[in-house]
Amino acid sequence: MEQSGNCIFPMEDALEMILMFDQTGTISYGNTAARKRLEYEEELCGRNISDIFPNTFRLSENGFESDLPFGNELQNLVAYRKNLTCFPVEARMIRSTDCQDMYICMANDMLERNFLNREIEQVRQEAKQAMKVKSEFVANITHELRTPVNGVLGNVRELLNDDLDAQMTKSLRLIERCCEDMNKIINNILDFSKLEAGKFTLEPRRFDFRNMLDYVKAHHINKITEKGLAFFMTVSPQIPEYVIGDELRIVQILNNLLSNAQKFTSFGKITLEVVKTAQVNDKMELFFIVKDSGIGIDEADKEKLFQSFSQVDASISRKYGGTGLGLNICKQLVELMGGRIEVESEKNRGSTFSFSIWVGNEADGEEHSSQSEEFKDSKFVPSSDFMDEEKTENIRKYGTSENTENLKRNLSKLILCVEMENWEKAEMFMGTIRQLTEEAPPEVKRVVLRLKMAIQKENYDKVTAGFEELDKIL
Repeated sequence: MEQSGNCIFPMEDALEMILMFDQTGTISYGNTAARKRLEYEEELCGRNISDIFPNTFRLSENGFESDLPFGNELQNLVAYRKNLTCFPVEARMIRSTDCQDMYICMANDMLERNFLNREIEQVRQEAKQAMKVKSEFVANITHELRTPVNGVLGNVRELLNDDLDAQMTKSLRLIERCCEDMNKIINNILDFSKLEAGKFTLEPRRFDFRNMLDYVKAHHINKITEKGLAFFMTVSPQIPEYVIGDELRIVQILNNLLSNAQKFTSFGKITLEVVKTAQVNDKMELFFIVKDSGIGIDEADKEKLFQSFSQVDASISRKYGGTGLGLNICKQLVELMGGRIEVESEKNRGSTFSFSIWVGNEADGEEHSSQSEEFKDSKFVPSSDFMDEEKTENIRKYGTSENTENLKRNLSKLILCVEMENWEKAEMFMGTIRQLTEEAPPEVKRVVLRLKMAIQKENYDKVTAGFEELDKIL
């Protein structure tokens, strides 16, 4: 540190400009930053502060005059260099506590900051424009893709009404399925693009809440029970008959979660529960719980679930398919409805997805007439629906009576699907068989793998041979 009289001067290497001047305005000290930015060498000392800030300080008989308040308040000033060019600064003028007749100016050069701010703003505007262009492109391309896909789908469905042989019908059904899958992917990409661009808007309206749940149940019950799974759906009687919200997007979230539950669950059950958890004026919070007994998720992989274009691992995408957008879209939709979505899971012990949303309560707190409701159709629910955790665990363990029983049941359904040339359903049962034999000896796994490959190639002879081999082992 440097000293002059009884005044202690700031350190020379301070980043901000530091000037000290007396009552006459004469500068007695300027640090390195001040001399460099003001382009003075040794001649800075002895000059008047009005030379540096001519718009702020004026010479007078008593020294200098200024309307600038002295204190810790920051001021936006203009500083002049030796060559009379100027630049903006953010300065603080204070009276020295050590020397009452001395003043200290501490100023930061704002030229670089302003330049960087302009650069940042330009980058922000360019990014905003790029996002707009990208969103418009994605919207246009998805609409363009949808037109030919729907054209193919419409013609295929017309052809299916004709009298066709089995092979032609099978090929057309495959094309129909591919077109439907393509439409789902297109819709996901379009939704994701709108959400990312901030152009997605909800369309709340009055709708029958239980009719919506019936529709969701009807959409999934067949696929779930075809796999031999139990399906329960319950709704709290505290939820009124009619609510106000975006029915289409609530259905979209539920469809995604239930489709995932069905996709990743080979035995056990899937449940959907809805309860009312809060009411504020004419708004109420609904809490949805989707639980399955499927493959589960490792703790370390949970964070990946709701990221865009993300799968827990690459094998998931190869084995089960998907773009990795579904859960990310669900998360953003839930947040748009004022809620949040979470998951609790354990590897090989199932998953529980829960989310909350806020909807309008047109009934003003009126509860549904029934005391409780359980959407369970007994003709769709197999005997395994009351399966407890111990029994489910036994099913997973290869060689137990429960495991063998389930393997035989699914193997019988698989060969029946093959005989009927329904290869899509055969693959579904094959997936269950693979899960049931994860803990099997290597020789059994090899048989299962050969059977799987034969089904994928739709080779009837190799499938029947693999079936007989595996049946013999069981």
